Amino acid sequence: MSKILIRGGRVIDPARQIDRVADLLIEDGHIVDLDVRPAGDEEVIDATGKIVSPGLIDMHVHLREPGNEDDETIASGTAAALAGGFTSIACIPNTDPPIDTQGTVEFIRNKAVMADHCNVFVVACLSQNREGKELAEIGQLVQAGAVAVSDDGSPVSDPELMRRALEYCLMFDTPVLSHAEIPELTARGVMHDGLTALILGLGGIPPAAEDVMTTRDIALAEATGGRLHMMHVSTGGSVDAVRRAKARGVRVTAEVTPHHFTLTDESLRTFNSNFKMNPPLRGAGHVTGCIDGLIDGTIDVIATDHAPHAKEKKMQELDRAPFGIVGLETALGLVVTRLIEPGHLDWPTALAKMTINPARVLGIDRGTLAPGAAADVTVIDPKAQWTVDPAEFRSKSTNTPFAGWQLRGRADVVIVGGRVKFRR
Repeated sequence: MSKILIRGGRVIDPARQIDRVADLLIEDGHIVDLDVRPAGDEEVIDATGKIVSPGLIDMHVHLREPGNEDDETIASGTAAALAGGFTSIACIPNTDPPIDTQGTVEFIRNKAVMADHCNVFVVACLSQNREGKELAEIGQLVQAGAVAVSDDGSPVSDPELMRRALEYCLMFDTPVLSHAEIPELTARGVMHDGLTALILGLGGIPPAAEDVMTTRDIALAEATGGRLHMMHVSTGGSVDAVRRAKARGVRVTAEVTPHHFTLTDESLRTFNSNFKMNPPLRGAGHVTGCIDGLIDGTIDVIATDHAPHAKEKKMQELDRAPFGIVGLETALGLVVTRLIEPGHLDWPTALAKMTINPARVLGIDRGTLAPGAAADVTVIDPKAQWTVDPAEFRSKSTNTPFAGWQLRGRADVVIVGGRVKFRR
C-alpha cells in the first residue's frame, strides 16, 4: 500500500476554491484529504514554500505519432509533458494516418500506457482523413475513448459539415474543437498581416481570417446547442466574439497559448523560423486583447499547442519552414513570468485555466484534489529562476522561440496516479 504525504505546501485547488497551507495525503493512487493525521509510514515530500496543485492539463498537444516520429513520439512527448508539470495531455489528430478510426485511437492509448509517463487523452478527427468532406465515425471514436473531435491543423471549411458535427456530438456531450481560419485568406501567408510584414516583404495572415471563422462557428453552435471550443485564439476580435457569445448563453469555451500572450509579430524581424506559427504572432493590441480575455474569464483555458518539428525542417527559408513551436516545457514558466508576476492573474485563477477548466471542457475526471480523486499532483516552485535551454528538453524537437529566456516558476515534483513520475 503506497502512501505519500506532501507536507507544508500552499495547496491551491481551484475546483473547490481552496488556497491555504496544508498537508496532502495520497494513498493507493487517490487523494485522501488535507491535514489527515499521518500514520508515519508515508513517503514525505517537503513542499514548504511551494505550491501544491492538481496535476496540470494541456488539452492541445501534437504528439506526431504515428507518422512523424522524427519530430516527436508518444514517449518523448509525454516525458516533455512531465518536465513541464503536466499530468494529463490531449493529443491532436493531425497524424499520419489521422486519428479517424477506432484502431488508431486504441494504438495511441496503448502506446501511452507503454510509455508510462502522463495520462494521454485522445482528440479524434471530425472528418474522415481530416479532408473536411464527410463526418468521421464519431460514435465509434467516442466508444474507443476519444474525448473530443477536431480537424486541427486545418479548418472545417464546409459550414454544413461543422453544423452536423456540432449536432451529432450532442448525443455524446462531446466538444467540437475548432481551428478558426479562412484558408482562402491565409494561403500565401507567413506572418501577421501588419506593418512588420509589409516592411519585411512577407505574406500576411489577416486577423479577419480567424475572426470570420470564429463568428461562423459560434453562430452554428448557437443554432444547434452544440459544445464548441475555440482553439489557439490569437486576435482581439475573436476574444470579443467569444465574450459576446458567452453573454448570450452560447456553449462556447476558448483557449490561448503562452506564445500568443507573450510575443508579437515584431519577433519575425529576426527571420527566425521558430517564431513562425499558425495562428501567427499578432500585433501588441491583439496580445492585450488575449490577456484581457484571460483576466475577465472569456478565455477559459491556457494550452500550449505543442507542435514539435525536427531541426532540419525548421532550418528552411522562412516561407518554406513549417508552422509551430514546442511548448510543454516552457508553458508554466511563461504563465508565472508573464501573467502572475505582473499581476494579470493570481495563482488560483491561472491554475484553474490549466487544471479544472480544461478537464471540464473535455469531460475528464481530472483537475482537482478532492478526496477520492485520482492522485495527479504538481508541486510547483514559484520562485525557481531558470534559463530556457533547448538542449535540456525532453522533447525530441527544440523549436522554441524562448531559448535563453530567463523565467520564474517551474514544476518541482510531478505525481501521476499516486506515483512520483518526475523530480526536478
